[in-house]
Amino acid sequence: MTAPTALIADDEPHLARALAAQLAAVWPELTIVHVARNGQEAAEQIAELQPDLAFLDIQMPGLTGLEVAEGIEGSTRVVFVTAYDQYACQAFEQEAIDYVLKPVEADRLGRTVERVRRALAKATPAAGEPDVSTGADVDARLLAVLQRLHAPAGGASPGASPLRWVRATQGDLMHQVPVDEVLFFRADDKYTCVQTASTEYLIRTPIHELAAQLDGDRFWQVHRSTIVNLDHVSGTRRDELSRLFVRVRGHASELPVSRAYVHLFKAM
Repeated sequence: MTAPTALIADDEPHLARALAAQLAAVWPELTIVHVARNGQEAAEQIAELQPDLAFLDIQMPGLTGLEVAEGIEGSTRVVFVTAYDQYACQAFEQEAIDYVLKPVEADRLGRTVERVRRALAKATPAAGEPDVSTGADVDARLLAVLQRLHAPAGGASPGASPLRWVRATQGDLMHQVPVDEVLFFRADDKYTCVQTASTEYLIRTPIHELAAQLDGDRFWQVHRSTIVNLDHVSGTRRDELSRLFVRVRGHASELPVSRAYVHLFKAM
């Protein structure tokens, strides 16, 4: 078995160095392939380097650790490094997601490392420990935590009707675009692109706010930056690295599905 690799992402360099030193003490075989200073750098390096593990600080500029985790398309496992309070951490524990609290304690990090090592080796968990097996079950648990902790503030109320129209711009013109005609929404820098079969429009509403306003039975988030309209999905494809892509009628390009959302398409 090749030596395991890991990426560390933290916008506070001294904390990143401290974590690297602690990992070297409890897991000498682990190779740190990159230390990222923000979420965007972490996302880019995970996609390029495909490390076995990513230790992600949750609160980072650019992209949060939650958003980085949502965008992972390969097999990289996530360990969240968080300063969240005890209530928030219950979400991780209930879904058996690996995390360590700041400031990182050696004993707690050691327990996390042991769980992760078993997961990478595909070993059976010890009695009383959470199930850290890989596959769709882990992805479903990760998605549950992401939805719980990364829910947008001020989203649609439980009894609110789903969004039917969006006011979107194309050039200097404002348009009323029926959501039925939207193939997908995709975040792009400061805007969200609204793609129909014939036209691309722009809105300023963030993806996570849109997700709270759309009909969840018809619109699925498949990536931190993408929501697809299932009425227009024609199928899926896996590449040689087992990454999943969605094909949409009326659009030539395929849309990547991040690992946290792959299990949604299990029946397709």
